[in-house]
Parts: sequence; C-alpha cells; structure tokens
Amino acid sequence: MKLLIQPDEGIEPIMRALGRARKSIQILVFRVDRSELERALLEAVQRGVAVQALIAYTNRGGDKNLRRFEMRLLERGITVTRTADDLLRYHGKMMIIDGKELHVFAFNFTHLDIALSRSFGVSTTSSKVVKEAVKLYECDARRTAYTAGCDELVVSPVNARKQLTKFVDGAKKQLLMYEMKISDPDFIELLNEKISQGLDVRVIGQSSIRGRSLPVRTMPTRLHARAILCDGSSAFLGSQSLRKLELEARREIGIIFRDKQIVKKMISIFDEDWRSAAPAVIADPAVSMLEAPAKKVAKVVAKRLDVSAKLEKVLDNVIDSGKEMPLEPEEVVEKVREAVRDEVRDAVVHAVKELVTGRISGTVEIESKA
Repeated sequence: MKLLIQPDEGIEPIMRALGRARKSIQILVFRVDRSELERALLEAVQRGVAVQALIAYTNRGGDKNLRRFEMRLLERGITVTRTADDLLRYHGKMMIIDGKELHVFAFNFTHLDIALSRSFGVSTTSSKVVKEAVKLYECDARRTAYTAGCDELVVSPVNARKQLTKFVDGAKKQLLMYEMKISDPDFIELLNEKISQGLDVRVIGQSSIRGRSLPVRTMPTRLHARAILCDGSSAFLGSQSLRKLELEARREIGIIFRDKQIVKKMISIFDEDWRSAAPAVIADPAVSMLEAPAKKVAKVVAKRLDVSAKLEKVLDNVIDSGKEMPLEPEEVVEKVREAVRDEVRDAVVHAVKELVTGRISGTVEIESKA
C-alpha cells in the first residue's frame, strides 16, 4: 500500500501510475482541469492500453468542462461513459490500473485540489479490494445496481453509514479526523460519546452548529480531505464527509485500511496541521440573546428577516441554470433548510448586536435594570 500526500507530491505519482498501465485503465472523474492527466490517458491509448473513463453526469458549475473533456477523449479513441442521474451526485474519485492496482483519492484531478490543498490518496494491490472496486466501476458504467461485497471498500449510499459507524465506534484510544463538514447527528452523538469515554478526539475542518461541542480546528490553508485515523493502526480515506446527503444520497467512495506505517505517517502530518490550525469558532446566537430583551430581539429579527432572497440564491445553485441538473427534492429540502437556518441565525445575531450596543436606527436604547 502507498500513500499520496497533497500538496507535497503533486500530480507526478498519478502520472507514473498511468504510465505503468499495460492492459487497462479505468478512471472515475468528477472534476478535471489537469492537461497532464489527459495527455497520459491519450499516451496510454497509443501504446495499446484499453482506457475507459467514467464521467460524472454533472458537477456544480462545471458541466461544460466535463462535456468538453468527454468529447476530447472520444475523439482520441477512449471509451467514455457517463454516470446515471439516479443519485444527487456521483462524487467518488478512483482509478484502477490493469485490474490489479486501485487508487482512491480524496481530491479531484484539479490544480486547486492537487497543488493548493491538503489532501491524500492511497493505492492498494489487495486482490479482494481491487476486485470489488472493478465490480463497482462496471456497475456504475453499465448503470446497474451495485451490492457491496467487501467491507473495506466504503461506498455511499450502499454501506457507508454502516461501515463508518462500525469503524468509529471501534475506537478505543484516539480518533483524528480531516473532515470537510460534520453535520450528521448520529455521528456527532457518537463522537461526543467517545469523548465522554476519555478518547482523544480531534477534528481538522468544520462542523455544523450541532457539532460545536467537538474539538475542531481550521487550517490556515485549503482543506480537501476526508480521513479518519483510528488508534494509530487503521484509517479511512475517501470522498464522503459525515453528512446525511453524502452518506445516503450520493455516490461516494472510500477505503478502510490497516497499514500502521501509513497511518503513522498520516498522524505525523495531522499533528503538524493541528499545531498550525486555529480553533474553529461557531457563533451561537443563543448566548448573546441572554444579554438583550427577548421581545425587542424578536421585533428586530422580524424586520431584518429576508428569507426569499436567500431561497432564490439556493434554488439557483441547486437548479444550476435549469438545463442538465435534475431538481432533486431531497437536496432542495436540505439546502432550503440550511438557508433558512442561516438567515434566521444571521438576523438574530445582528439584532442582538444592535440592541446591546444601542444602535438600532440610531434611536434604540437598552433599558437599564437599575
């Protein structure tokens, strides 16, 4: 097993892996803007390698780039297949070389993710895991149902919640996590339970307001990784954050592995990142509200609240210009819920600040209890 560390190692290890291919390359693409990758695929075709590219049917704001990428590959003799549109998003990142070597990435094939972000990838030659990845790839390429047959390959929405819950719950001493955003209530409850048991739980990334009790720090540089390091001996790495949509409504791909040398290396990187990271601050308006009269706060919030503009912006993003992306009810509901919550929270925070400082339209004064 091998570890790929970003931004330290760049795209060269991926190019070397593609260059090793002698029979076949199966690659799953969600975002791509690296011309080196495209050239490596074309060179593989020229030396007789069967190259198959499975391209996401959509990504936010990048559909045109994906379609142009598809056309260029087709023109050069590469077999191109588009994922189905039955899930909200096909977000996994992996490639399989000669049916014997699996690469799972937390990053996309983009300059931003590879050169400017903390992220990771791993490769394995475990025949059981590779065989399962090939099965998953072929099911998605043929748009047929996939049934999980290997616990080490973590696939949303098929077995991700079950396997990640089991993995986290099995921790006895330590859980170190790179996490884009924890918001799933079941996982937040489980992590808090682990903390209450005395485990060393630390998160680099973000959490929702539900997870404000978790020890979270934010990196000074961009993060694009989802990884969990357990007890210094095992790890999860993949494309899924601990969020309901990513666990239950999208195609996400990860891997659980037990390679102490690689885990030890990832822990050393985590510790360095943790030292340079700053504690995440999640504003909680309820604390500030205790300092201001509730009735006045409510009046000001009612005047400030502008949910309609927020909803219009969210729906514009979800619909994504209304051409290729289908309107998925679950995603719309989730996004609308987040938008309303954010708008209400912002309105409360502004109202409390103005009441406390006596600056509502320059006339409001907070009554003294003296």
